[in-house]
Amino acid sequence: MKKVLVTGSTGFIGNLVIKELLNKGYCVIATSSSVETAKRFDWFQDVVYKELNFTSLDANINYFTFFEQPDCLIHLAWEGLPNYKSSFHVVDNLPRHLLFLNNMLQNGLKDLTVAGTCLEYGMLEGCLSEEMDVCPIVSYAIAKNMLRNELEKVCEHQSACFKWLRLFYMYGRGQNSNSLFAQLEKALENHESVFNMSGGEQERDFLPIDKMVNSIVTIALQKEVVGVINCCSGQPIKVKRLVKNILSEKGATLKLNLGFYPYTDYEPMSFWGDNTKLKKITQHE
Repeated sequence: MKKVLVTGSTGFIGNLVIKELLNKGYCVIATSSSVETAKRFDWFQDVVYKELNFTSLDANINYFTFFEQPDCLIHLAWEGLPNYKSSFHVVDNLPRHLLFLNNMLQNGLKDLTVAGTCLEYGMLEGCLSEEMDVCPIVSYAIAKNMLRNELEKVCEHQSACFKWLRLFYMYGRGQNSNSLFAQLEKALENHESVFNMSGGEQERDFLPIDKMVNSIVTIALQKEVVGVINCCSGQPIKVKRLVKNILSEKGATLKLNLGFYPYTDYEPMSFWGDNTKLKKITQHE
């Protein structure tokens, strides 16, 4: 049975990726920084769990052997989010994650999938394809892009299959409590009459979390399409429109206090992903 290692297993995405892999019949090796946290998840008894804190990595340990020589790795772990601007991502996260992934590849890993971010594109507007030159401006995206550049070289040298997922926006239950849609859900649960948000005119590319997870797992388990792959819907929608659609689906009424929050200064007003590569992968699913 194919063994799949998932880092960041107790995160919003990792938790659901593990469930998807188990549903598909794979042997899952899960890791995170706290076994006590992992024990709270209903999949804990169905996986091989090994605790690993990236702040205490040991370059002398063979992590490929430690994690029972997995057939592939889905690397979702990344600390310090959603503080995208902190230099921590470049100064601390980047060397830690590069050390770990280098260790895995040099000791035998042959199939690696890593979560990147659409913020790697920087301030580019419009439909964004994987072939475009990127220019990230926020520390989180800069660190991710630097990691990708290094891993491409290592994977080529080690003849390993490498897939880099540029994750666009997602929404669903269990998301970070500070996210727009978690706040919207909380407002509905508390029967609030007004919801504070930005102007909502920005166009983004959203996927429901179940579709995002399905895309991640499908990409990771194949080897025909490799390199950078946008995980996105391919369709722009204004944030204000998406919020109204969600309210309509729930049959809820809530006054939107548009313009309460300013727009972010590290994202363009209108951008979405070209999902041609993703559709090539999923069309035969």
